[in-house]
Amino acid sequence: MYKCVYLKKGKEESLKRFHPWIFSGAIQRMDNDIEEGEKVRVITNNGNFIAVGHYQIGSIAVRVLSFKDVEINDSFWHERIASALRMRQSIGIADNPQNNTFRLVHGEGDNLPGLVIDCYGKTAVMQAHSVGMHCDREAIARQLVEVMGSRIENVFYKSETTLPFKAELGQENGFIYGGSDDNIAVENGLKFHVDWLKGQKTGFFVDQRENRSLLEHYAKGKTVLNMFCYTGGFSFYAMRGNAKAVHSVDSSAKAIELTNANVELNFPGDKRHEAFCEDAFKFLDAANDKYDLIILDPPAFAKHRAALHNALKGYTRLNVKAFERIKKGGILFTFSCSQVVTKDNFRNAVFTAAAMAGRNVRILHQLHQPADHPINIYHPEGEYLKGLVLYVE
Repeated sequence: MYKCVYLKKGKEESLKRFHPWIFSGAIQRMDNDIEEGEKVRVITNNGNFIAVGHYQIGSIAVRVLSFKDVEINDSFWHERIASALRMRQSIGIADNPQNNTFRLVHGEGDNLPGLVIDCYGKTAVMQAHSVGMHCDREAIARQLVEVMGSRIENVFYKSETTLPFKAELGQENGFIYGGSDDNIAVENGLKFHVDWLKGQKTGFFVDQRENRSLLEHYAKGKTVLNMFCYTGGFSFYAMRGNAKAVHSVDSSAKAIELTNANVELNFPGDKRHEAFCEDAFKFLDAANDKYDLIILDPPAFAKHRAALHNALKGYTRLNVKAFERIKKGGILFTFSCSQVVTKDNFRNAVFTAAAMAGRNVRILHQLHQPADHPINIYHPEGEYLKGLVLYVE
């Protein structure tokens, strides 16, 4: 059926525990002419089948699709996507008129490593993080449309920045099913524009939905600073929570444009909001202590392990600035979305920052990714979003 990859002796142990990655160093040999993105069968040193998955050049050589010896065909994609939808229905995320924005497929968390699908109203945005998922994109899109039925009318494929550059796939973003200019979606009753063409991730940070909702409950009467605001999600939740004033800051002019458009969608003409296109550190340097509530939601400071040390220094430096600037009795929402930064790494960086700033700090909440970004119990690396809500004396 498929060409084979043969493991070194003893290298099947992690696969017996259903971990979905096979590293290049575990491979003894491979059949000839296996192309990147091809589906392969994985064979142990004693000749037994153990997994089937996508082959890719690089550190993670095989991403496992199944631990059963099955064909990866239309019915396979259909059942995996249907299973993902059933889970979202069971937790009340899908089919909610007040919230048509959710993650339908979350890579390893939904046993589809290398694939992300976010739903924004009638449009699903599909993103491949592996060459194999890119090669299978048409088949996946067909089954996605079949499973979702009338829920979606368009599938936008957005993988220009997520696929390995060296694979030379000539990938371009665009609709592979349907097509629409309607880019307004709804999250917890609030509207926003989704920039699925050029925006980060799939166009919006779906993973902060519940944390934004929590912030809304703390915003009443407060002056709020939303750093790294991107499309302004935390800002318009703060406004609905009756914040006194909200300032949104991002170094990207495009992000500030989107933030202003989203605020206008929900609160037209509201003078409580002001946006600034400026570097975060420079803005905090000049901010003094005029904010009751600060949100720090920076982009990933570390995309790989080699960058971990510098990333932790960056998180510490950033949080020191916030601790120095926040009013007495203020609340800080601080996050890391770097997968290689553990919860303990992040907490230590923030605790160090509190000590350096000389502030007494209490933890109110420990935050993480929402339920539509599930973590495969056999793949703890899937826990990437960490957050703390802190009371600063």
